[in-house]
Amino acid sequence: MDKYDVIVIGSGPGGYVTAIRASQLGFNTAIVEKESLGGVCLNWGCIPTKALLKSAEVYNYLKKSEDYGISAENVSSDFDKVINRSRSVADTMSKGVNFLMKKNKITVIKGHATINSDKTITIQDKIDSYIISGSHVIIATGARSREINSLVQNGKNIIGYREAMTLEKQPKDLIIVGSGAIGVEFAYFYNSLGTNVTLVEYLPKIAPLEDDDISKELQKILKKQGVKIMTSSELIDSEVIKDQVDVKIKDPDGEIINMTADVVLSAVGIKSNIEDLGLENLDIKTEKDKILVDDFYKTNVDGFYAIGDVVQGPALAHVASAEGITCVEKIKGMSVNPLDYGNIPGCTYCKPEIASVGLTEKQAVENGFDIKVGKFPFTASGKAQSSGNSEGFVKVIFDSKYGEWLGCHMIGSNVTEMISEAVVGRKLETTGHEILKAVHPHPTLSEAVMEAVADAYDEVIHL
Repeated sequence: MDKYDVIVIGSGPGGYVTAIRASQLGFNTAIVEKESLGGVCLNWGCIPTKALLKSAEVYNYLKKSEDYGISAENVSSDFDKVINRSRSVADTMSKGVNFLMKKNKITVIKGHATINSDKTITIQDKIDSYIISGSHVIIATGARSREINSLVQNGKNIIGYREAMTLEKQPKDLIIVGSGAIGVEFAYFYNSLGTNVTLVEYLPKIAPLEDDDISKELQKILKKQGVKIMTSSELIDSEVIKDQVDVKIKDPDGEIINMTADVVLSAVGIKSNIEDLGLENLDIKTEKDKILVDDFYKTNVDGFYAIGDVVQGPALAHVASAEGITCVEKIKGMSVNPLDYGNIPGCTYCKPEIASVGLTEKQAVENGFDIKVGKFPFTASGKAQSSGNSEGFVKVIFDSKYGEWLGCHMIGSNVTEMISEAVVGRKLETTGHEILKAVHPHPTLSEAVMEAVADAYDEVIHL
């Protein structure tokens, strides 16, 4: 039986990053993966979706090329080629993870892992099964598309995010249920390529986790782009009839609306992959679909840990990576601090993009803060105007008493590349005046952060 210091189950951005850090710290490390290295993020999530969105962005640029003084005739999209490019990008990234495993001398084990009552692990591959053991076992098995009773996925015309990236034919009509990051990103992508898209959201606003001003702006822009949006609406039934899906949607007035589409995409959330792992063999505690862990990701059983989508916290790739690094550094005996979940950036890659960190304005008020709020629209940004992408704004929220940067919320072109200033600033307990006195380069989109802060303190120049 092969023995390791650290065994990581799952090779997504939580698992493979954890394995690399463990190896760097001198642990004899193995990683177990039943599908492709890189997990959902690299193969079916973060990376290939960004390739799809880039194709849509390029197509939109070409359709509006006259706005830039450039003629482009007979512009069209090839759905198959767009999909194939996305898959090629995913394949390249997965191979990159394989290279990193070899570089860091990490043993890659292909197969399904089951935890046994004696703390060993049984690996079942396509041919045989065998047993390995580890002093420390870190569960990083991620999550999958969550199903609801009124929308049972069949993988063909009622689908989850994986199938949405590999459809054989572009749908003429698409209904997307759920308007979180997955929902709005696919709404932008398919709408850009010419599909009639309807976005259905149970809550009163789309992108429901975002600041109210961000959600309102995104809804206005998506509607302008041609996406039909139904908020405070509930899909109560679906039925496949021949090659179509008939759905019943209850609108805000309680009326039942019948709609038909080629494809319905369920984007109502995720389900943690904690089944069939053998957690019950060691009585590893779970609650509400999550493995229970302490601040350093240790379960109730010595030697077993869990990170990423299988534990409480934002289901984000960068969170899983940070949790894994924290976990193995704590195992090594290093002095580490618990992760600050109040300072996690969230990014959505539709066009315009959304990026945010910290409290929304509503949350700040509910928490009893006396606040200063500043906003700067990209219509007043020279860089945004010259690029032809002047939609959106930057919004900042500060505590009036101490100047603490409570939250930052952005919607606009490339704002996912800008949010780090707020994350680092908040980490270093930066005040609004320190941001104001830090000289920002001109012309850049990042100036909008400084200008928004200036607006909060009644010092704005360009409004």
